[in-house]
Amino acid sequence: MSIVIEQPVEARLVAAAPRMPSIPATLHYDRRDPFAVRMTFPAPATLEGVEVCWTFSRELLAAGLKNAEGHGDVRVRPYGYDRTVLEFHAPEGTAVVHIRSSEVRRFLEATSELVPVGLEHLQLDLDHDLAELMRDAC
Repeated sequence: MSIVIEQPVEARLVAAAPRMPSIPATLHYDRRDPFAVRMTFPAPATLEGVEVCWTFSRELLAAGLKNAEGHGDVRVRPYGYDRTVLEFHAPEGTAVVHIRSSEVRRFLEATSELVPVGLEHLQLDLDHDLAELMRDAC
């Protein structure tokens, strides 16, 4: 069984222009980091011309399907039944993208099959992680 889920999604960048351009993005989940999801935008889709990856909690993404959630760098909220809005806040500015809620739901279902919600802690190897921290500290 795979330990990583990658799902391409079509994101629509909300800009000042009336037409929202589509940009490719990928949602990632790795059971070795069971509380987190990542959303990656390829270099051609970013202002800096480099790949950009945002990491945030799986719980935030799931909760944002139903209600506005998040107070930090990443915020998620529903936009009607069919769209989910993700806001990415950085010192350089804010990027707002829309993605299909059905794609988010499909992604979250796949992550839940890999690691059921509420059982994330079973994927953690705290002894190994502590040993790595201590090794680096010496």
